[in-house]
Amino acid sequence: MKKNSSKRIKSRIKAHLRKNSQIINRRLNDFFDWVKGAELVSLKECDTNEDPVRPELNNEFRTSYGRKIYGVKYKNEIYAIMCFAFTNEIPKTVKELDNLSKDAFLQSALRDQKVGKIAIAYTVWSKKKGGGKLIVKEVFNMIKKSNHLNRLVTLSPLTEMATKFHLRNKAKLISVNRETQNFEYLK
Repeated sequence: MKKNSSKRIKSRIKAHLRKNSQIINRRLNDFFDWVKGAELVSLKECDTNEDPVRPELNNEFRTSYGRKIYGVKYKNEIYAIMCFAFTNEIPKTVKELDNLSKDAFLQSALRDQKVGKIAIAYTVWSKKKGGGKLIVKEVFNMIKKSNHLNRLVTLSPLTEMATKFHLRNKAKLISVNRETQNFEYLK
């Protein structure tokens, strides 16, 4: 009797393990499907209320003076967003970012219309797991292909979450400032 009971328990455990394994495999496949099919797109605007880092910056700020908003899009839905300014120096505050990106933009008007040499990512957020990592990778690839941008640097808040995110994505901490920190993604 004990043997039958233990056999039944073992077979139930095996059935549960098989079922859980199938669920995990299906979820992994769903995850990789969206990552493989995603594309980097330029956006005209974003919902700034969704931005957990800098919700106070409106769309006019995010798109003026050569600044850009990029998103990772899959099946007509945006899964991650990253906002950039282009400068020739690394800012330590949002105010400096504003001034340096205006300066780079005005300098570009006198030259070849290429704004700044450094892409400064000042906010990034994801609506789906894996989106933040994917957008960093896609933007980094875009910058490597650019003929005028030579660096991808962040203007990140002084939070543990920001630090862990950038270090996990292989960025190097290059500066800790009074209000922010800068990480660089190296080629």
